[in-house]
Amino acid sequence: MYIIHACADKWGCSPSECYNTLKNSGCLDFLVSYHDVLHTQSTAYVVNDVEEFLKARKISV
Repeated sequence: MYIIHACADKWGCSPSECYNTLKNSGCLDFLVSYHDVLHTQSTAYVVNDVEEFLKARKISV
């Protein structure tokens, strides 16, 4: 939930819109799968990682 809100704040959208984008792109699965590693990183690092994930799939935020 924290990263969803952090991404929504950075991208200027609602958390529900952000959630839908992350869910539909498969990014939520990525975040859950790598939670143990991502949990040790800063918020900015994880948000950047999410942006790179979406960019690789040609999804704009």
